[in-house]
Amino acid sequence: MKISSRFTVAVHVLSLLALDQNEGMSSELLASSVNTNPVVIRRIIGQLKEAKLVTNHRGSKGATLLHPFESISLLDVYHAVDSVPNTLFQIHENSNPDCIVGSEIEKVLADVLFKAQQKMEAYLATQTIDSIVKQIITLNEAKE
Repeated sequence: MKISSRFTVAVHVLSLLALDQNEGMSSELLASSVNTNPVVIRRIIGQLKEAKLVTNHRGSKGATLLHPFESISLLDVYHAVDSVPNTLFQIHENSNPDCIVGSEIEKVLADVLFKAQQKMEAYLATQTIDSIVKQIITLNEAKE
């Protein structure tokens, strides 16, 4: 049971596109950086395109950003690829209704997890692709 990696892959893709300065990158090239199948990248690019964050052209031109990367928040990305509201956490089903915990755990956790997701989304709204790219550049410069 793990949370989907679509969000982190989408941030990875958008960071590459931001560094590319709108030259465009093919799904094959993006996939080589993420170390995944180009089909996975094409699906995510499709979601980002639907959210109006990128445009996509067939062939080597590939995907490009539609907006300055300074204006794309991580919340925008999260909503683009994990678009079902309030589903970050899933509560297990079919707890024993005759158990003191099983009979009430869903009600208790639903509120706790809803509040946790709200906090996470509020933080993601304060972070941009620009802030991610700057951190990546800083870490790469430190290697040199």
